[in-house]
Amino acid sequence: MRMIAEQARKVKLLIMDVDGVMTDGRIYYNAQGEESKSFYVQDGLGLRLLSRTGVQLAIISGRADRCVEHRARALKIDHYYGGVHDKKVALADLLQKTGFKAEECAFIGDDLIDLPILTRVGLAVAVPEAPPQVRQHCHYVTGNPGGHGAVRELVELIMQAQGTFDAIIAEYLA
Repeated sequence: MRMIAEQARKVKLLIMDVDGVMTDGRIYYNAQGEESKSFYVQDGLGLRLLSRTGVQLAIISGRADRCVEHRARALKIDHYYGGVHDKKVALADLLQKTGFKAEECAFIGDDLIDLPILTRVGLAVAVPEAPPQVRQHCHYVTGNPGGHGAVRELVELIMQAQGTFDAIIAEYLA
């Protein structure tokens, strides 16, 4: 766990997949064929708190989705890439735009499409539902499932490693 904390201490950019990470992976369709998803509110608060510490946030998703765009705007996510089929290309663009190195990034994913990023970043994280072929390439697997606190768990891990978590807690206790 010490190695994980050392890697988390360096994180300047948290990159997330959406389906299966920020959501539980289920997609709901109504009678008109419009889709909707469910996001975990505690993940959202965690992301807002992490952003306040100076860590930037990004989404790289294989699907382009209006409800994800709305969620990204609501959470003031710095960088959004939707409908990405080659996540390695999106990562390269993101690094070029931000000036960060891959070692300064954390990524949380859940499936094979995420491997091109997971194998390049400084802190690679998977949710427990990820297939073994994904989990084996990660530094950390969350205890909480995707869409049910996995993102919050990672956020708190980063904040604790960077020494910013206690100050946030103190604000709520004041």
